[in-house]
Amino acid sequence: MNPDIKGIISDMDGVILDTEKLYVRFWCEAALFYGYPMETHHALSIRSMARPFAIAKLKGFFGENFDYRKVHDKRIELMDKFISENGIESKPGAAEFLGFLKQNGYRVALATATAPERTKKYLSALGLYDYFDEIVCASMVAKGKPEPDIYLYAAEKLGLAPENCIALEDSLNGIKSASSAGCKTVMVPDLDRPSAEAIPLLYGVADNLIDVKRFL
Repeated sequence: MNPDIKGIISDMDGVILDTEKLYVRFWCEAALFYGYPMETHHALSIRSMARPFAIAKLKGFFGENFDYRKVHDKRIELMDKFISENGIESKPGAAEFLGFLKQNGYRVALATATAPERTKKYLSALGLYDYFDEIVCASMVAKGKPEPDIYLYAAEKLGLAPENCIALEDSLNGIKSASSAGCKTVMVPDLDRPSAEAIPLLYGVADNLIDVKRFL
C-alpha cells in the first residue's frame, strides 16, 4: 500500500458503469434523427466533456447551426427508453472494488459529467450509490472536464490534497481534467486505449477496476 494515497476520485460512465457505449450510440442516433451525419469518432471526442466545450466541438464538426439542445434532448430520450427497457450494467468488478476501498479506509468520490438525478438513479439501481462519500457533478462547478475544477472540488470535498488522490478515467477529456488538477491519474480503458496525448499525463494504466489495486 502507498501511504500517500488516501482517496479515490472516479469518473462514472465507462469506469464504474458500462454506459459509455450507450452515450456514443445514442448521440449518433439522435444526431442522425435531425440530419447530422455523426459517427462514432465524433461522439467519442466529446466523452466526459462539459457542455460549453462539447457545443463548440460539435459546431466545429457540423457547422454553427448545429442544434445542440435539440440533439442532446433526443439523445436523453433514446437512452432513457433503452435503459428503462434493458436496465443498466456496472463495469466488471465495480462492486468488489468499491467494497475493497471502503474496507481499507479510502475516501471515495465520484466526478461525473452526468446530471445529479441520473447519477443517483443509475448508481442506486445497481446498489453502488452508498459506496461514495461524495458525489460531484459537472453542474456543481464553474467549468467541467477537461478543465480541472471538478477534480479540485472533489478532492476538497474529501478533505484531501489532489496529489493524495488517484483519479480513475477512461477518456482523454477526463484524463486532462484529473491530471491538471494534480491527481495521480490512472486510465481504465473502455472504448479505446490510451492515446499519445494521454500517456504523458498518466500515473498508470489498469486493465480493469480490480487491477487498480496495484496502484494503491
